Amino acid sequence: MAAGRERAVRLLRQLQRAACRCPSHSHTYSQVPERPTLGNTDYAFEMAISNIRYGEGVTKEIGMDLQNLGAKRVCLMTDKNLSQLPPVNAVLNSLAKYGINFQMYDNVQVEPTDQSFLDAITFAKKGEFDAYVAVGGGSVMDTCKAANLYSSSPMSDFLDYVNAPIGKGKPVTVPLKPLIAVPTTSGTGSETTGAAIFDFKELKVKTGIASRAIKPTLGIVDPLHTLSMPERIVANSGFDVLCHALESYTALPYNMRSPCPSNPINRPAYQGSNPISDVWALHALRIVAKYLKRAMRNPEDREARANMHLASAFAGIGFGNAGVHLCHGMSYPISGLVKTYKPKDYNVDHSLVPHGLSVVLTSPAVFAFTAQMYPERHLEAAEILGADIRTARIKDAGLILADTLRKFLFDLNVDDGLAAIGYSKADIPALVKGTLPQERVTKLSPRPQTEEDLSALFEASMKLY
Repeated sequence: MAAGRERAVRLLRQLQRAACRCPSHSHTYSQVPERPTLGNTDYAFEMAISNIRYGEGVTKEIGMDLQNLGAKRVCLMTDKNLSQLPPVNAVLNSLAKYGINFQMYDNVQVEPTDQSFLDAITFAKKGEFDAYVAVGGGSVMDTCKAANLYSSSPMSDFLDYVNAPIGKGKPVTVPLKPLIAVPTTSGTGSETTGAAIFDFKELKVKTGIASRAIKPTLGIVDPLHTLSMPERIVANSGFDVLCHALESYTALPYNMRSPCPSNPINRPAYQGSNPISDVWALHALRIVAKYLKRAMRNPEDREARANMHLASAFAGIGFGNAGVHLCHGMSYPISGLVKTYKPKDYNVDHSLVPHGLSVVLTSPAVFAFTAQMYPERHLEAAEILGADIRTARIKDAGLILADTLRKFLFDLNVDDGLAAIGYSKADIPALVKGTLPQERVTKLSPRPQTEEDLSALFEASMKLY
């Protein structure tokens, strides 16, 4: 008996000595030493995106998707204008064909506020829905994300999930219901991201909720929905794609962002530029350079409009994980403090600075400022947008990109700076004050900024040409 045990032990030892030592095949276990984090900066990034389905007419599959999910009570969210247009009709036809039980909420506000979010949340809580469909631009998709979140976490206070420092910025730990997003504009990329942006009226600033947990389950990218977009909506949506790509590509690198999270659930959705986001940002930028002017000028140019619809999703994948920085951080008070400006082609009964316009008006000043850090990236972006950089000096990267952007915007008939939409130098202190709470994005600027820097950037953006 004892001899048999000894033979077994010897055999096991021989097998262990002969075993493959590579991690893939070895059955032995050893504790990997923990990697130290120097200076408390992060050492990792992660990619989180929605499933994306692309194709002309692919909206007709939504009824089948909801059937496959076993959905019994669906909330369809849109706005008053879209509720009468082909994209919503296509969804309604699919829901009817596959016998999907649904209720429609069409009171979404363009450029939503905390109150419009709360109205949608109340509707969602009462409806006890088991799936959501959002048909519209970023305003609709973001409102639907918030409705899904708070109806899934009914005891939470509204500020619990709102970004710090305005809200508590708590991580989302509750399971959400499936959400299918159908973008009808080519700008926000909200069908791919876990961000939901709104105006916080009490403070007159834009803020939002940012969590991978609230990203849509599926984004239906159907280029047919872009064919009815008016010229200025095409342009302003495209400017959002442009700045998503530029800002995420020039953002602070992920391994220079601090603090390093103690738990991966606390790693922010916006992590800083990283090798995967870079690929999507640059590809989106090339599409914008090639197709935005065509898409704006000719609604029958299906190739251009389809490519811009894809570019929106591509840039969304990039910035949804890398983040944005100063153009977006400064845009929020530009939108929030609007006075009397009403843009062409927008059917609204209130003053409004479209998000893409509020973002792009500061872009020449911003990139002239940030190019001290990573000038090669700024020069590369300028070249993609049409600049001849063969004899360019690296120290001039910011000025070259700024001039390239000014020409691009001039060609697309963009308002001549903040002054053209109703602002003056007297408004700069309020604009700076509204930017300061946007640290979630402004801290991703590759170049740190003071209040004096922000004042100078707003002043430089008063006139573009």
